[in-house]
Amino acid sequence: MRTRDYSLLGPDADRAVAEGLVTMNWYRTPVPKKRMKALMQRADQPAIRDTVLLFALMIGFAAGGIALWPSLWSIPFWLAYGVLYGSAMDSRWHECGHGTAFRTRWMNKLVYQIACFCMIRDPHCWKFSHARHHSDTIIVGRDPEIAIMRPTDILKIVANLVGLTDVWDGLKRMCVHASGRILPDEVTYMPESSYRSVVMTARVWVLIYAVTIASAIAMGSLLPLMLIGLPRLFGCWHMVMCGWLQHGGLADNVTDHRLNSRTVLMNPVSRFIYWNMNYHVEHHMFPLVPYFRLPELHEEIAFDLPKPCRSIAEGFREMWPALLRQRTNPDFHIRRPLPGSAAPYQDHPPATVSAA
Repeated sequence: MRTRDYSLLGPDADRAVAEGLVTMNWYRTPVPKKRMKALMQRADQPAIRDTVLLFALMIGFAAGGIALWPSLWSIPFWLAYGVLYGSAMDSRWHECGHGTAFRTRWMNKLVYQIACFCMIRDPHCWKFSHARHHSDTIIVGRDPEIAIMRPTDILKIVANLVGLTDVWDGLKRMCVHASGRILPDEVTYMPESSYRSVVMTARVWVLIYAVTIASAIAMGSLLPLMLIGLPRLFGCWHMVMCGWLQHGGLADNVTDHRLNSRTVLMNPVSRFIYWNMNYHVEHHMFPLVPYFRLPELHEEIAFDLPKPCRSIAEGFREMWPALLRQRTNPDFHIRRPLPGSAAPYQDHPPATVSAA
């Protein structure tokens, strides 16, 4: 059992390069060129529809929460508003960051900026961070977005259901950036030309939060913070839950997304919140396919993929025992069986495994 160093500045970063894990040679299911071109076609209408619905729901739930404040009857409205603010904005950040949600560029940029603010993710840092996540997915020492590290710290990952881990990290980075500095790990994946924009964005955000806090103090009420800031804590549980399912319990240091990513068939509400990122193997194989075409992509390449989990509950039944075992055996991971029609897994390197 080898100790893992997940930092981008540690020995595992160099080890990943030495072992040939930093590569563009990821396995991808073969898809006819004409069909892939069709699947990659972008359109404004689906994302406009979903975005109008998202903001209409947010306004409606916020209005209900304000009207009923501070009675207990306001709680359901705030909980619903929080999930849209602290979880749905994560998927909007993600898809608009890829530039695939809308066909029109300015629409992607606008929704991306709003989502970045809600999630406390600098739009410039996270653009390059997420690019690294796709080029070096779950490669220890290279991927800055690994959510569950080994050995598993159950208390830490559960605490993040209310944002205690990543919100603190986001606030810390925002304050560092506002002071005019860039953190050492960010230097490894972000060009120097973006530094000035990072600093300016952070200073604007700090000002917005300062005005919000001052308003709450002047009003003698938490209401301003219920609209801006606090929903990132009490509304992020859905994002965190789905984030665990993306890669939890699966392999690290491989170059085949079928080994390190999981597809879960979810209910329509979760799919709206998550914007179809439950088709996660498919997304990692072909990240330029828009979210609304991922179900089509899934049908196209299903012959080459492990059987998807049929629900969120089934995904957890598969994942959770593996996470518990990884507390004492970090080398353990799930190896999901492939159908007979699939190409063999592209392994690197071998490790202790178990068939799901």
